[in-house]
Amino acid sequence: MTQQSTPRTAARAEEGSGTKSARTRSRILDAAAEVLSSKGYAGMRLTDVAKVAELQAPAIYYYFDSREALIEEVMWVGIADMRAHLSDVLEALPADTESLARIMAAVDAHLRHELQISSYTTASIRNSGQVPEHIRTRQLAEEGDYGRIWRELIKRAYDDGTIRRDLDLYMLQMLIMGTLNWAAEWWSPRRGSVDDVVRTAQAFVASALTQPQDGAPNADPVDSASRSAKKS
Repeated sequence: MTQQSTPRTAARAEEGSGTKSARTRSRILDAAAEVLSSKGYAGMRLTDVAKVAELQAPAIYYYFDSREALIEEVMWVGIADMRAHLSDVLEALPADTESLARIMAAVDAHLRHELQISSYTTASIRNSGQVPEHIRTRQLAEEGDYGRIWRELIKRAYDDGTIRRDLDLYMLQMLIMGTLNWAAEWWSPRRGSVDDVVRTAQAFVASALTQPQDGAPNADPVDSASRSAKKS
């Protein structure tokens, strides 16, 4: 999988100093993201991280107190940077962009960041159900903020009549997010390009949003929205 870019979150702001220490810390984080993405939480060893970062393993403890501290930062950066990326993509759209087109842009941004741009995001998504709860505090907060962006996109499309009326908005959001996140588990270049994945996912999501089934019951938009707020 070809993916690496320097995350743009506050956690990496220190890189601007250009010091050797900052560059080394960055290399350790990049290496940890790569190893965590490929080997998972249980299989990640500091010796593997050190090998990728081209360091001696004990040097890692100069920058991170423990293996869990290193994993915690990778997990947080992965989601924080994806949220920043999605926000930038949406803000760059013309103000009159239709709600469905905005959702399609979000599908594109999510998949490209997950599969192509950032091994941090891949690591976060693949390991979110594996790492202990006590090191997911910052990651969970970022997931909540990221989910709110999607909730606003979906609610806007529902309010303007783009989304079919028989859908529960909370379930819809969870199913879309689950579908997009699962791509990190099954996709490889052998199965097609990232462009193919994006195009197929956009068609899948657009079809689900806009093609009602005959005789399907109508969901209560107020009830759906309130449940979405409670569960996010």
